[in-house]
Amino acid sequence: MAPFDSVTARLILLLAETGSIGRAAEREGIASSAVSRRVSDLEARLGVVLFDRSAHGVKLTPAGEAYAEGCRTVLRAIADLDAVMADFGSGHRGSLRLACTSSALTGRLPELLARYAGKYPGIDIAIAEMGAAKALLALDEGRADVAIVSDNYDFTRFDIRPFEDERIWVLAPPDHPLSAQIEPRKSLSFDAVTPHAIVGVHHSGSLDRLLAEAAAKAGRPLDEALRVESFPALVRMVEAGFGIGFLRSTSLHLLAGTDLVCAPLAETWAMRQLLVARRKSSPLSAAMKSFIQLCDETYLPSA
Repeated sequence: MAPFDSVTARLILLLAETGSIGRAAEREGIASSAVSRRVSDLEARLGVVLFDRSAHGVKLTPAGEAYAEGCRTVLRAIADLDAVMADFGSGHRGSLRLACTSSALTGRLPELLARYAGKYPGIDIAIAEMGAAKALLALDEGRADVAIVSDNYDFTRFDIRPFEDERIWVLAPPDHPLSAQIEPRKSLSFDAVTPHAIVGVHHSGSLDRLLAEAAAKAGRPLDEALRVESFPALVRMVEAGFGIGFLRSTSLHLLAGTDLVCAPLAETWAMRQLLVARRKSSPLSAAMKSFIQLCDETYLPSA
């Protein structure tokens, strides 16, 4: 059986509608002989007669009626498929797989995703929360389309753009010796905080790496009293008096309901960015393109 020929199928339906080879040929802008040849070739392949021919024109046989109905079904399916693909191509349908850090999820990402989902309800969004290194690995292995991660990694293989500015803050209990140096709207030098015991978080995470590198450059290793694996746990341990802690500005909401005091670090290295990253070699789907465009449109650089 030869493959389905949509051109011939449309001619069959046009012949059924007009009852005339001449009128069908005129409507399609082709020669009558070309129409006759297509129908004859199809009948030969199928081994059936599709039309009764007479001086008055052509009329579908019972076999022709069945074939014409099948043509309508297939052509409708093709039209529906084109419409579905057009939706995917326009970004109104599809999927978006995000790999992002906890900092991204405590910043503006949830509100942006809600806006994106409202604008593109046909796109399925899958979110995987993980460390920045694992998120970039997920991009490399094709398990994620887009990653939102901190900026202190090797991005050679990735296309990147800013997502959100963030600063590192130090926090302390109100009765801690450091709290006397924390004043509203004033930054604090890293040298002022390094003599104090700290509560560490996420070994080898981006914040941990950043602080360790800064301490190494200053020649003053951090005195880590203990380590936790989440920022809410860090806040609780600082509240309990185990030491001072560090948070990104995107996580400062975790201090709500506590009496902890905080201040931004003064050093330029403490002003960081979250980045939107994607693999340079990956095809840019409409869903990815529309998400990245929304990220660009809503990004507000710090003053």
